[in-house]
Amino acid sequence: MRMGDSKAGHRAGCIRKLLLLLTLGIGLSTVSAEIPLPEHPRPDFQRDRWLNLNGTWDFRFDPNDTGLEQTWFDGNTPLDQQITVPFSWGSPLSGVDDQADIGWYERSFTLPELWSDQRLFLVIGACDWHTSIWLNGQKIGEHQGGYTPFEFELTRYLNSTTPQRLTLRVDDTPHPFKLEGKQGYGRAAGVWQTVYLEARPRVAIEAIGFTPDIDRQRVGVEIYLDQPVLEDMTLELYFFEHDRPQTKFTQAVRPGTFMFICDVNLPDPHLWTLTDPYLYQVDVVLRAPDFVDRVGTYFGMRHIGTGTLPGTDFPYVTLNHKPLYLQMSLDQGYHPEGYTTFRTDAELRDEILRAKQLGLNAQRFHVKAESPRKLYWADRLGLLIQADVPNSWGPPDPNMQAEIQYTLRQMIKRDYNHPALFSWVLFNETWGLTTPQDGQQLYLPETQEWVKGLVRQTRQLDPTRLIEDNSPCYEDHVLTDLNSWHAYLPGYAWLSQLDHICSNTYPGSSWNFLSGHLQDNQPLLNSECGNVWGYEGSTGDIDFSWDYHLMINAFRRHPQVAGWCYTEHHDVINEWNGYWRANRSAKHTGLSDIVEGMTLRDLHSPFYLCLEPELCTTVSPGASRRVPLMLSNMSDCNVGSPLQLEAELTLLDNLAQRRIHWATLRMVEVQPWMQKELEPLELTLPDQPGLAILTVLLKDVTGTVLHRNFTTYQIMAGPSPNHEQTPGLGGTTHIVRFTPASFSQAQWSQKQWNVLNGLKVNGTGTGYFEYQLPWPQYLSTEDLITGRLKLELSAKRLLAKDHACSTPTSGDFMRGGGTHQPDLNPNSTPMTDDTAHPSRVRISLNGHVLGHYDLPDDPADHRGILSWHNQPRDGHLYEAGSYGYLIDALIPHEALQAAYEQRRIVIRLDVDDTLPGGLAIYGEQFGRYPMDPTLVLVSQ
Repeated sequence: MRMGDSKAGHRAGCIRKLLLLLTLGIGLSTVSAEIPLPEHPRPDFQRDRWLNLNGTWDFRFDPNDTGLEQTWFDGNTPLDQQITVPFSWGSPLSGVDDQADIGWYERSFTLPELWSDQRLFLVIGACDWHTSIWLNGQKIGEHQGGYTPFEFELTRYLNSTTPQRLTLRVDDTPHPFKLEGKQGYGRAAGVWQTVYLEARPRVAIEAIGFTPDIDRQRVGVEIYLDQPVLEDMTLELYFFEHDRPQTKFTQAVRPGTFMFICDVNLPDPHLWTLTDPYLYQVDVVLRAPDFVDRVGTYFGMRHIGTGTLPGTDFPYVTLNHKPLYLQMSLDQGYHPEGYTTFRTDAELRDEILRAKQLGLNAQRFHVKAESPRKLYWADRLGLLIQADVPNSWGPPDPNMQAEIQYTLRQMIKRDYNHPALFSWVLFNETWGLTTPQDGQQLYLPETQEWVKGLVRQTRQLDPTRLIEDNSPCYEDHVLTDLNSWHAYLPGYAWLSQLDHICSNTYPGSSWNFLSGHLQDNQPLLNSECGNVWGYEGSTGDIDFSWDYHLMINAFRRHPQVAGWCYTEHHDVINEWNGYWRANRSAKHTGLSDIVEGMTLRDLHSPFYLCLEPELCTTVSPGASRRVPLMLSNMSDCNVGSPLQLEAELTLLDNLAQRRIHWATLRMVEVQPWMQKELEPLELTLPDQPGLAILTVLLKDVTGTVLHRNFTTYQIMAGPSPNHEQTPGLGGTTHIVRFTPASFSQAQWSQKQWNVLNGLKVNGTGTGYFEYQLPWPQYLSTEDLITGRLKLELSAKRLLAKDHACSTPTSGDFMRGGGTHQPDLNPNSTPMTDDTAHPSRVRISLNGHVLGHYDLPDDPADHRGILSWHNQPRDGHLYEAGSYGYLIDALIPHEALQAAYEQRRIVIRLDVDDTLPGGLAIYGEQFGRYPMDPTLVLVSQ
């Protein structure tokens, strides 16, 4: 059964015909909270009389497709398993393993007595893919399509004396034209959204649509009944103000009427914005002499369009006629236990909250028709949504075209009234649009014409939103409201890429469009970015924040780009560059250890200071530097002017000692939407080796920090000498350095190897490194006052990629298959998170134990500045971002005496089975501290 547009056909040519089919509502569930997802699944259209059927159902797989022939629907064939609805079979939360493409569901229910005079409907939020339904053994109907809701009336099939037996057969057999999206992450087989019963009177409200008009201060209302009325009735609209209903409209409904269209004036309307997401609550009531049908609903007064960034001719997406710099993340809506279905409504809410907590203002729901409750939370919390239509993986034949057109219409029908939703994306990266021909996959002209026609149809069905024909990575636009594009690059490559894109973006340009099609004046929008696929073999599990920081710096230097969409909100099966892990545990960027108080929100601030094109630059000691400054203000916010710009240069020297080298303060005049190069910062770098960190703060007149940023400088004139002597008031300091790779012996239970020719050395499991250094001939222990050993060390776990027999990650991740092991990727060095991998090292010098030192983790994040900076930029990553903990061990006099007598210094670092987490030793060009392992000896 497909829900048709027969009623809308009475208004052929009306650009809002699909609006007539929309449903939107709110209400409170009356069912037990003990069942999964007990809340009403459609906060956009809700009656009081409904019964949630989620929970335990009898279940059986039908691998040989014999159930129909054997009449499993007759109640005489036991279904021998139990499944938890609404979780797709195969997902952990379903309770059953994925064993076949066909499955049967069954359960009984008893109707409430108060429903005896009502019509009964079964509503299924989504079920993939072909669903057949029986009630008490009688066939009700069937539905094809896996992403949108469908319903059947059960009234005439009800048994008046016994509990009702409901049976579902779901066929998820593969077909090239089926819409699947990225079900390789965990397929949505079977029921995967809430199933419920709903009681309706003999004539019921079928659809309610709101079209806000903020300029005329009114909202257009379209209401449809499920059949023409046979007697006089009344239609009433109640708008709630301060939780009290206020009658806004009453209209007599004459016999023969099934639709009603009106405008409701809203003087001085309360607009829906990201900071004040106000929702108008409405009850729509159909009143007859013997019944009342009441539906709770809501809408937001807002306008989506395009305009220019003030002071420029750059087109931007606008919300309520104000330009909006879109800062989005790609949200694949994947739950590791429920796959496409989340365990609780609170988890759906928290997905929206997480984005807002980062300072993002939008999400792209990626190739999945998301739960209506997630859209509800976006409406209520104030987050814009770009919605993808799921894709197929076969050619664009008539079957595939029919699937796309049906699903798109149903998505618009279901979601039209959500104020958060600002854009429809019809296809992603041309998936499902190419035809095999002469050994190639071609996007044929006839398919291009079909897509253009689909864009035009979508504009007619939903004139309130922007339409994107294709979110492309191959310059495949044909007709679109957004000039969107994808790019995955290492952080350092983003400036040149954005230079190229911006120089080729103008009306009439052919860039990013297929041959025969040209740009108009659409907003230039990145719709996927990041570095997850930016390195050979992709990135595996690494610190995303370094490349991300470089990328955002580059975007803010290019205001011609109206926004970006980072891949991604959370890790998934084969992509590990999410802001959060797949289980939504935290990742730690370490930004606040570099600049006090800094978080990712600083990279999403309306006010932004761009500094050097690199996050770390190698310079000579004492070099002069003109540091570029650009101020980007992507708001009309009046924070008072001028703003205060504070800059400070701190040196971390090659003994890991920190001091402030330079500081300045200046006032900066700021205007709304300002994009301006400021006077550079003039500074002279310290004349000694080390790591200099330049931090900048932008404060308002009250002293509130609006933005934090930084850049760094590796100061060096070649490798540090092995021996140095520095006279001072407290005596002469003798420095003895040795490189991590200069060990004389090493033995490890799992593996030992060096990184980048010895900038860092690793040993995993239990074992030791031993170093033998000659005693300085000029030094006697009689003259020594103190001695210390300083090193940067961390734990070191053996990753899958580090095994000798490991093979690179491979497989088709989009459609299932492949090896989904993040640390098997050759670029992997997992980013710091809440799971620690500790170790303990015993340090001794000439047999005397200096101490046992706990190494809390094997971390990698922004703090590993030198590990990122000294990557070779060859398309691979070598433990990028990894760093250690500073160990400062006091050397007892007897240990120094033993070394003096033996005329050699023997340093040994042991990890035993007390905490066998391995050991990594960092040198002066790798890790967090610009120092080799160092002995610091002070003599008289």
